[in-house]
Amino acid sequence: MFRQAKAMDPIKTKRREARWEHFSHGADIGVRGIGPSRDKAFEQAALALTAVVCNPKRVKPVQRVTVSCSAADQELLLVAWLNAVIAEMSARKMLFSRFSVRSRGLRLKAVIKGEKADPRRHAPAVEPKGATLTALDIGRWRQRGLWTVQCVVDV
Repeated sequence: MFRQAKAMDPIKTKRREARWEHFSHGADIGVRGIGPSRDKAFEQAALALTAVVCNPKRVKPVQRVTVSCSAADQELLLVAWLNAVIAEMSARKMLFSRFSVRSRGLRLKAVIKGEKADPRRHAPAVEPKGATLTALDIGRWRQRGLWTVQCVVDV
């Protein structure tokens, strides 16, 4: 698994750019997205999801897929979003490295870009089964202007 950054408290960091992180959780793995908007944080969480499988830098954004989902609240929207990405990975046998999320309230539309999985080049570590409600959290730290979204992914 590829970890971009050591898990850190978004309140303590001065970095304002969008980024992703992993956090450990038993046999599964937590994915966290941090960004200046909820949409950017959702994009980073999806990138963290790809990083559970392989190094996202090895995935070429050559094929475009449109994804949409909705949920009863913003926490469940994160789970629905990540599960939609997992469903596309499984159904299309693809990996994704570019995510463009646009949400309005509790509805989300996204364009995701990637390519067919190539076991030799991508060297997949695991196959994610689904995003869970475990450690599910969405928050906005007004002091830094950052959104943080996270949950545990069953692998």
